Amino acid sequence: MTSAENKLWYDYLRLDKNRWLRQKPINNYIVDFYCSKLKLVIEVDGVTHLENKDIISDQNRTKKLEELGLKVLRFWNPPNPLC
Repeated sequence: MTSAENKLWYDYLRLDKNRWLRQKPINNYIVDFYCSKLKLVIEVDGVTHLENKDIISDQNRTKKLEELGLKVLRFWNPPNPLC
């Protein structure tokens, strides 16, 4: 997991009253975080999602997950300028 994913997991999701899973396989995808009770997927996107082909792939992925009745939240994880 990236540092942003680690922070989201350890500071929030693992403490939530709802059960969250990390790196959950759903069909042909592996989502960053998933809560079955909420039917919610959380994706944390970094610089590997900036190219046009990756943007289109993410859009298709979101569409397929939504067709399964899931809500997909995507958050941008910008690169750390100090690294």
